[in-house]
Amino acid sequence: MTGVQRHTIGEVTLNYRIEGDGEPLVCIHGVGSYLEAWSGVVERLKDRFTILTFDLRGHGQSSRVMGRYEIDDFVNETLALADRAGFPVFNLAGFSLGGLIAQRLALTHLQRLRRLVLLSTVAGRTPLERARVLERLAALRAGTPADHHNASLSRWLTEDFQERNPDIIARLRSRDAENDPDCYASAYRVLAETDFGGFLDQIRCPTLIATGEDDAGSNPRMARYMHERIPGSMLRILPGLRHSILIEAPDAVADLMSEFLSQGETVDG
Repeated sequence: MTGVQRHTIGEVTLNYRIEGDGEPLVCIHGVGSYLEAWSGVVERLKDRFTILTFDLRGHGQSSRVMGRYEIDDFVNETLALADRAGFPVFNLAGFSLGGLIAQRLALTHLQRLRRLVLLSTVAGRTPLERARVLERLAALRAGTPADHHNASLSRWLTEDFQERNPDIIARLRSRDAENDPDCYASAYRVLAETDFGGFLDQIRCPTLIATGEDDAGSNPRMARYMHERIPGSMLRILPGLRHSILIEAPDAVADLMSEFLSQGETVDG
């Protein structure tokens, strides 16, 4: 089973893709993004893993669901697609909002996971960090996804990468402009208001935590916070990178994931 497919769960039809051959791996993208954000990583891992990527509700080619989103909507839809793919147990990687969804899934369905990869995600926000992300949510609700894109580009990617890859920047701008403003804001609210910092010690599977050294939102302090609380976890800070490590450094991310996911079984529980 390969290529782009669609699966309906209740009122939501999700766009998904299965590629590669090997151990099951589910990858969850970030807010305002789409399954292709993982393409650079998938290309480098599909000879060793059977990889499920998909558009979250309200994103890409999945249903533009209106109204309030909850973190468990995303978790349940991820599990439904894993079931559809025939993955009773799988490796799970989440980026940004996808990392929050992955944390929640690990806290509620640990028995489904082999290994967990948390990329550029958040936990244990300080009051100032929480205030800043809520300010960005308010600005997003008052503007458009295109406005948010323009305000966020330097948070996501280094100037050097932007200058050297105008075609990638143009494609990102075009894709972001296609986002539905209400769906984008509904997903961003989940990112802005969710924090599992107090529960992370309950995640008892091998976990890799990685973020960019210069990521302002999902910063190294938060990555260390997660590392200190998730027993036996592995921490990697990627030098010189900001938030969008899937886009700017797929080689580095794929190498990290390959090394981590290929390690021997050390599952505790």
